[in-house]
Amino acid sequence: MTERPQEPIARLRTLRSVALRTPDASAAAEFYQHVWGLSRIEGDDGVAWLRGSGPEHHILEVREAERNALGKIAFAVATPREVDEAAFRLAARGIPLVTEPGLLDQAGGGYGLRFADPEGRLVELSTQVEAVTPRDVNGIEALPRKLAHVVLNTTDIDAACAFYTDVLGMRVSDWSEHQMVFLRCNSDHHVIAFNQAPWTSLNHVAYEMPSVDHFMRGIGRLRHHGVTPKWGPGRHGPGNNTFSYFTDPAGLVCEYTSEVEQVDEDAWLCRVWRRVPELSDLWGTAGPPSKDVRSHMAGIPDTGRWWEK
Repeated sequence: MTERPQEPIARLRTLRSVALRTPDASAAAEFYQHVWGLSRIEGDDGVAWLRGSGPEHHILEVREAERNALGKIAFAVATPREVDEAAFRLAARGIPLVTEPGLLDQAGGGYGLRFADPEGRLVELSTQVEAVTPRDVNGIEALPRKLAHVVLNTTDIDAACAFYTDVLGMRVSDWSEHQMVFLRCNSDHHVIAFNQAPWTSLNHVAYEMPSVDHFMRGIGRLRHHGVTPKWGPGRHGPGNNTFSYFTDPAGLVCEYTSEVEQVDEDAWLCRVWRRVPELSDLWGTAGPPSKDVRSHMAGIPDTGRWWEK
């Protein structure tokens, strides 16, 4: 008798936030607050939490560490019961918890759990995080509305894709040859993407602007601060989203994006895109990525599991 496949551990609703670890968290927090356009809500000398203009309590955590690394990725689920059920399902799969279900020790609180993926990245599932009032996201200010996606470098793209689809229930939207895979958990074309690479590391973090106009004015604000794009502006083929890539003071890559393609689950067909300039940038304005931006996107090897050290 054939065994039935195990269900995903939870139904992920949104990509909630990302945590970055860097040797100069203070400089990074200053950049993301005063240049990038986020609002600092809490923090001290070693950690800062920053909010976008949307409904999430915070979308970015920056924490002091010895070297650049990914701290964690947080996803929203609906109820505490789903968190508790996720813990049982993780145990059934032999995946140990890093943090048992309970109240979370972070700004905004919430109820959640944490575990590691196969490459040592910390994943958080949370609910009942403190509510906030969204700002006027369609107003004149060019402020990031939410976290759009996180791109991760992986040494085994097939294994990474399998874990995030089988265990976390994400769906494959598209492939860029066998170099990148784009995964969704809601109608956004992708909230996580994996890039095949020689080592595990953070590739970049993307922040969604409310419109193309906000996207372009955000680029203008950065230019006013003396920060110019490393690549962009342009429009990607996979996801059909606008892009402009920059680096923060630690050299980590951050992206402004807008108009991310929305997926109709009943009609969507996964495609394999060729990796050619005309599909990497449909506008033809950005040109190919430079060696400099590729180097920043490659990052430094990140073995993860920092909580064990």
